[in-house]
Amino acid sequence: MNATNRHALYIPEGLAHGFLTLEDKTEIFYQMSEFYYPELSRGVRWNDPAFQIVLPGTVEVISERDKSYPDFRPLQ
Repeated sequence: MNATNRHALYIPEGLAHGFLTLEDKTEIFYQMSEFYYPELSRGVRWNDPAFQIVLPGTVEVISERDKSYPDFRPLQ
């Protein structure tokens, strides 16, 4: 996806996702299928050891909410 081809990506409801831009001055636009209620939002941390995510760059800006998610624990 880039400014020239203007491609989009569909992420199904309920699927965890995040965004890492690799270029300065990048804009991200997204739509949601329902109204947003912050008190109902959930997430996982990008650097949670349970997922071992390897990113192609350094995370420089991240929201306080996204930093604060606890370590993932699978349902027992």
